[in-house]
Amino acid sequence: MTDVHPTPASGADAAPPPRRTARVIVASVVGTSLEWYDFFLYGTAAALVFNKLFFPSFDPLTGTLLAFATYAVGFVSRPLGGFVAGHYGDKFGRKNVLVVTLLLMGAATFLIGCLPTYEAIGVAAPVLLVALRFLQGLGLGGEWAGAVLMTLEHGDPHKRGLNASWPQIGVPVGNLLAAAILGILNVTLTEEAFLSWGWRTAFWASAALILVGLWIRLTVSESPVFAEAADSGRKSSMPLIEVFKRHPRGLLIAMGARIGTDVAFYTFVLFILTYITTELDLPRSLGLNAVLIASACQLVLIPFFGGLSDRFGRRPVYMAGAISAGIWAFAFFPLLDTRSTVVIILTTVVALATHAAMFGPQAAFIAELFSTELRYSGASIGYQIAGVLGGAIAPIVAVALLSAFGTAFAISLYVAAMIAITVIALAVAPETANVDLQDERPDVVEEETPAATRT
Repeated sequence: MTDVHPTPASGADAAPPPRRTARVIVASVVGTSLEWYDFFLYGTAAALVFNKLFFPSFDPLTGTLLAFATYAVGFVSRPLGGFVAGHYGDKFGRKNVLVVTLLLMGAATFLIGCLPTYEAIGVAAPVLLVALRFLQGLGLGGEWAGAVLMTLEHGDPHKRGLNASWPQIGVPVGNLLAAAILGILNVTLTEEAFLSWGWRTAFWASAALILVGLWIRLTVSESPVFAEAADSGRKSSMPLIEVFKRHPRGLLIAMGARIGTDVAFYTFVLFILTYITTELDLPRSLGLNAVLIASACQLVLIPFFGGLSDRFGRRPVYMAGAISAGIWAFAFFPLLDTRSTVVIILTTVVALATHAAMFGPQAAFIAELFSTELRYSGASIGYQIAGVLGGAIAPIVAVALLSAFGTAFAISLYVAAMIAITVIALAVAPETANVDLQDERPDVVEEETPAATRT
C-alpha cells in the first residue's frame, strides 16, 4: 500500500519549525492529561469521599448513588461545552478558546477541593458540588477539539495523524495520574486524615491547569491554518448553525465513527470492575491494576496507530481497530471468567490495544472531515454528542443487559452492534489523510481521492 500524504497547497499547510510544533504538542498533551486527571479524579472521589461528606444523611448505598449522579452531570454538560467552544473557536481562534477551557476546568476542580461539607453548610454543599461538576464538563467538552486542532493545524501535513493523536493520550495519562495520586494519599494517610483534608490536596493539584493555560496564552501561537482563513475573510459569523448546513454527512460520520469506540472503551475499563467484583467475586484491585497496566500500554500504542494512519490512511487503521474490538468483545468475558490474574491482565491489555487502533487515528479523522472555518464546531459537536450516546450510557446498558439476561454474551452483542455502527460510518466515509486543510470544500465526503492517485 502506498503512503498517504496531503499535498500542501498553501503556506499554512507547509511544515512549520519543529520547535514550534513540539511546543504546541507538549502544551496540548499536558493540558489534556490534566483535564482528564480532573475528570477521572472526580469519579473516584464520588465513590470514596463524596458519598460520606456531601450526602451523609442517606444510607451508604443511596449516598453512593447520589454521588455518582453528580458524576453523570459532567457527561451531560460536555456536549454543551463542545457546542459553545466550537462556535467561539471558529469565530475567535483555537488558542483563545483552549485557554478558557483549561482555566475553567482548573478553577472548577480547585474549588471542589475548597468546598465545605454537608455538615458545615447543609444542602448547599451538594448543590455547589453539582454546579462545579457541571463546569468541569463544560471545560472538558470544549477542550478536546481545541487541543486536537492546535496540534493538527500547526504540524507537518505529512504527520497530521501522529500529531493529532498526542492529545488522545491524555485519557490514559489522566487515568494513571488520578489513580497514582489517590493511591499514594490512601497509603500514606489514615482514613480520618484522608476524609478530613487528604482528598482535597488531589483536587488542589489541578491548579497546574491554570498555569498550563497561562503558558499556552503566553508562548504558543495561534493555529496558522485558522489565521490564514481569518486573513482571507473565510471566518463564519454563525459556525454553530452553518456546520449543520454545510457538513451534515460529516457530522453523522463523526458521531458514527466514535460511538463504537466509546462503548468499547467504557465497557473495557469501567464495566470490567463491576463484572470482576460482582460476577466473579474477585478483588476490585485486580480489575483496577489490569486497567492501569493496559492504560500504560496505550501511551505507546495511541501515537503508534496515529502515525500508522499517516502512512496507510485513517480508514484502514481505524477499521482494523474497530473490527478487532468487535471480535474481542466476544472473547473478553470468557477470558475474564478464567479468574486467572495473568489472563485477566492480558485480556484487558489486548482490549485497550484494539481501542488504541481506533483512538489513534480518530482525532485527525474527525477533524479533517470539516473545513477550516467550521472545524472546531464540527469536531466538537460530532465528538461530544457521540460521547453521550456511547460512553455515558455504556456501563448502565451493560449492567441492565447482565441483569436481564444473566449472561455477559448479551453485553458482547451490544458492544459488537455499536462497533458495527462505527464500521458502517467508516465504510461510507472518505479517506481524509490526503485532504488539504485549507480546501474550501462544501463537504469533504464529496471529494474522496481514489487510492491509486495518492502519493
